Amino acid sequence: MDFMKIRMEQLQKDYASCSYPETFSRISREELMLPMQDGKCMRTVLYHPQGSAQYPVILRRTCYPRDEALIAIDAENFARRGYCFIYQFCRGTGGSEGDWLPNVNERSDGLDTVNWICAQPWCEGLGYWGLSYAALCGWAIADTVKGKVDSMFLLHYGTDRFTSAYHKGLFHHDVLTGWSMQNAGWPIDADYETSCRYMPHLEVDEALWGGKLPWYRDYITNEYPEDPYWQQGWWKQLAGIPSQVEIPLYIVSGWYDHHHESTMKTWSRLNPAAKKMSWLQIGGWNHGLQPVLADKPTQNLDNVEVQKALDWFDLTLKKRQLPQAKIRYYVPGKDCWLTDSSWENLDRQTRTLYLSAAGQPGSVTGSLTREPDANTSSFSYTYDPSNPVRTHGGDCTLCSWNVTGSLLQPEPGSREDVLTFLSEPLPGELVLNGKIDVELWVKTDCENTAFFASIDEVTPEGNAYHIRTSATTIRHELPRNASYQPETPVKVTADMSDICYALPKGSRIRIDITSSDFPQYAVHSNQAGPWASATENRIAHQAVLTGSGYPSCVKLPVLA
Repeated sequence: MDFMKIRMEQLQKDYASCSYPETFSRISREELMLPMQDGKCMRTVLYHPQGSAQYPVILRRTCYPRDEALIAIDAENFARRGYCFIYQFCRGTGGSEGDWLPNVNERSDGLDTVNWICAQPWCEGLGYWGLSYAALCGWAIADTVKGKVDSMFLLHYGTDRFTSAYHKGLFHHDVLTGWSMQNAGWPIDADYETSCRYMPHLEVDEALWGGKLPWYRDYITNEYPEDPYWQQGWWKQLAGIPSQVEIPLYIVSGWYDHHHESTMKTWSRLNPAAKKMSWLQIGGWNHGLQPVLADKPTQNLDNVEVQKALDWFDLTLKKRQLPQAKIRYYVPGKDCWLTDSSWENLDRQTRTLYLSAAGQPGSVTGSLTREPDANTSSFSYTYDPSNPVRTHGGDCTLCSWNVTGSLLQPEPGSREDVLTFLSEPLPGELVLNGKIDVELWVKTDCENTAFFASIDEVTPEGNAYHIRTSATTIRHELPRNASYQPETPVKVTADMSDICYALPKGSRIRIDITSSDFPQYAVHSNQAGPWASATENRIAHQAVLTGSGYPSCVKLPVLA
């Protein structure tokens, strides 16, 4: 069955089973070209109930005309429940005038649209609802609409764009390369993975995509957070918006959504006054609110977006009430939700496990122990960029939808370029809650390279399930202008995004160390310069050091 048809049928079912019945049998649809300040007109569609002079309004701005059939279902169903639902296509998309340039016009066009709505005699309150890029369109105006927009429901987007683009010098291909190919402004039929591997990557647009894409080149040539591209202009402004917000927000993220880390940074920067009337919810799902927890119960996943939107806007628009602060997050492995007053200030303890040379059966490299070995050990492997480890269990994946989440992992020893360390069975339940860090002492025979660490749950039956992955490069562990002397031991840290995950008694913790995770991250060439300028790959010979002199370890945040 067609994927869009499946989505449309499920969306209709969500409305049919929601707790808000239809109250209007007759609705109207109208379409207009709404002029912006510069004279360009945006295609704007309104659904509203017949028989009411005024009604609360929901606005959504989007750049995805392929989703119009789905948006129309939202619009019709909200109109039948007493709302006016307005959707508008961003400049240069879906019939709107002007040139499509991602991100640049969303603040000005969004404000023009809000001002027009608020001036209409039928508007008795305004809310904004958006997921992903549509959420960006809400964030773009969130600091300027107090007194005009009563509340926003924003899913799966964070305002720290650098975080969604890079992690310590490694570009998130599966987020921004894939999205850029799909939204370039012209059709691109080049193979996605071939595009990701093209060298020098700086020239992939003209070489494979049929034209120069300046805004993509900006992404791939600014790999440091302090680069002016991120610290000036729109991206700097967007990062500062949360601290200026003065309206209630309902922010939704997913443990395996590619914007999750950015969303959590956004929440931490939110104006304290706004936090007191805002909700944060984190679920066990991907970017589409779909469960991605293999072989785990998900009966209590609570992943129906429609119900959440109706609850939020009934409270803030129809009942005209200010929400009370609420943080609610799902616990994979327990299929339950926890509620707290703060995420940053939870009572956590750090449990450290050291990579050890202590023997393990089969193909497992070593152990995870409570104390480091007295003696130094070195574990070596060869990293060949032409044969990268494939992503299977992604935290920051979008295009590779089918490999996202807590998935069953390959057996230890399935590849020679992956080191595996395994703990003893846990004596009791362990609930991870927060940021996991894997600190490694490493060396290589190249001037620069990458190291990846993933943490898995291993069940008593021996099955391993992904929890988190992160990575680093030697170049981005050193001061910006410093160079690395090959074969010199250096400490690197693979710091992971927030997670809550329950490991039952008898399970084990597994750490895998390697040097690639494609296409979630760019394949590192093992060259010293900017990654997008590299013209060839080099084979690297890697070593991970352990022992009291080189205490490679994993630091686990656990609930006290």
